[in-house]
Amino acid sequence: MDVRKKSSESQASARDLLKQHHADYKTIALVLQGGGALGAYQAGVYEALDEAGVHPNWVAGISIGALNAAIIAGNAPEHRVERLREFWRSITRPPLMPAWITPPLDPSAWELPWQNGLSGLAALRALTEGQPGFFTPRPFPLMPWRASPATASWYDTSPLKGTLERLVDFDRINHKTSMRVSVGAVNIRTGNFAYFDNTEGNLRVEHFMASGALPPGFPAIEVDGEFYWDGGMVSNTPLYKVLSDASCRDSLVFQVDLWSARGELPRDLAEVTTRSKDIQYSSRTRLITEYMANRQRQQRVLHDLMALVPEDQRQHKAYKQAEIYASGALVNLFHLIYRNKPYEGHYKDYEFSVDSMNQHWSSGRDDMLCTLDEPDWFAKPSTEHPFVTHDVHCDD
Repeated sequence: MDVRKKSSESQASARDLLKQHHADYKTIALVLQGGGALGAYQAGVYEALDEAGVHPNWVAGISIGALNAAIIAGNAPEHRVERLREFWRSITRPPLMPAWITPPLDPSAWELPWQNGLSGLAALRALTEGQPGFFTPRPFPLMPWRASPATASWYDTSPLKGTLERLVDFDRINHKTSMRVSVGAVNIRTGNFAYFDNTEGNLRVEHFMASGALPPGFPAIEVDGEFYWDGGMVSNTPLYKVLSDASCRDSLVFQVDLWSARGELPRDLAEVTTRSKDIQYSSRTRLITEYMANRQRQQRVLHDLMALVPEDQRQHKAYKQAEIYASGALVNLFHLIYRNKPYEGHYKDYEFSVDSMNQHWSSGRDDMLCTLDEPDWFAKPSTEHPFVTHDVHCDD
């Protein structure tokens, strides 16, 4: 048999098996962490899912994850990848140096410092010039007569509002048949974390911008009389929200993180800054996962024990109370984590160059495609192990 034909048949069989498995879940959730310019990685992950025919019915995000969520939920399935590309092209900046300029001497010796220099320059331009379609420097931000929650920031995010209104159909997001959408923000007055959810009320552009309003760079966003900041200040991942609300339904969850909790020991101050941001914004994803896995197992044990209670005792007050906490649901969680590129510095989350965006996007797509090549991983967990986690990458 022709090797190429056999390979094609094998891939088709794997995709058919994948479709069979993911159809077994009532909830298919895409969970998107915050991370600024690194968010193009999440767009690449979604593109791979779309190619495989895996369509989430719930997307939850924080910060840049909330903006990606708006693009995904606010467009028809056949246009989502196209709109994600348009969004990321709108907010990235072409390189200052022409493509034909190359480092002198031996390219292999200069490649890394050259990339590092260009990346640092792109980040500097973001700080001094802002980003098209996203934010612009605010003139005289320290002047006291400008004092207001909506103006107390280094940058003005009005361009982002226009970009989202151009690329997102909010009527689609709020339609009763739409996928579920949840985005997190922090109420500045109370300090409490809040989720804006389209199952509880209509979502507007302000809800998504509030989730990404990271101070002091970006201004607070007013929503229904309250002002909000970036949800990443309290929790940079909506994983707990998804796992808690879906605890009674068999769920397939894709957790896409932009910061790695694990890393090398820093050797200088620049690496200290990079590593501290990784730890701070990784938001204890693994701790949340372990906690929810233990809770799911306990709920399953309680569910199985209740099945042993005689029928004539099931009207008892204690049984009715136990019904609230018991769950026979099964959870299959895939954890994908962006890995730092060798040339990146502590500014990686505000380095919006086209080259870096394309690399982030490709990394996310490649990681997800490698995961999809293992369709058996997508099988529903057993009742003995109701919560399964796959912590995977291409090279593992």
